[in-house]
Amino acid sequence: MSDWDPEAYARFRDLRLRPALDLLARVPQLPAGDVVDLGCGAGAAGPALAARYPDRTLTGVDASPAMLARARAGGIYGALVEADAGAWAPAAPAALLFSNALLHWLPDHRGLFPRLAGIVASGGALAVQMPRQEFAPSHRFLRDIAADMFPDRFDLSGWMPRVMAPVDYVRLLTPLGQVDAWETDYIQRLAPAEGAHPVRRFTEATAMRPFLDAMDANEAAAFVARYEEALVAAYPAEADGSVLFPFRRLFLILTRG
Repeated sequence: MSDWDPEAYARFRDLRLRPALDLLARVPQLPAGDVVDLGCGAGAAGPALAARYPDRTLTGVDASPAMLARARAGGIYGALVEADAGAWAPAAPAALLFSNALLHWLPDHRGLFPRLAGIVASGGALAVQMPRQEFAPSHRFLRDIAADMFPDRFDLSGWMPRVMAPVDYVRLLTPLGQVDAWETDYIQRLAPAEGAHPVRRFTEATAMRPFLDAMDANEAAAFVARYEEALVAAYPAEADGSVLFPFRRLFLILTRG
């Protein structure tokens, strides 16, 4: 995909940060060692991690140069690393491997999660939050409209969600330690957006990106028009013009045995 746009992603900063804070609140006591913000993006979770663990080295890892530049400007991290989170490993086991809204972009979770657990110190924690929104209208419409308009580019006949059910992660990771897993449906109120449906404004910085990257400007305009029309029916405006947007997120914390 094209590089991330920090400005577009930051439009809903508070809504995107709240799950990270909810995840951090459940992290148990840690052994000695460093804290890693895997998929740190622009560094939104960095201040909270630094406040919780002021005496530890905080390392941010992300594949986006634009996001890392924004994180670097904040001056929170002891180190920032440009790397593929699916392959990166620290020099020494981490006390906390914290990943907020990243791992749903990566494939093969049955192989990925045990690998990540393997770079956590004994008694340390792997703490993960991932959207689990694939079957909601906001995300399903993207697949359905893209496949209908551009079947040569989007063959989704064999599509399967990357994020598994919570029980599957519990079964996968229980042999490696104690697992705490839960889901939360956040009922997000999105303010009116000039010239766009509020849900489109929310998804265009994330879920829409792989689709728009495969289209030229005219194709993208037609695609967005159809998507907007579908969103109006699925997420109608409230009396004040805002939109209620339910969004499901999966949380899990593995404490290494």
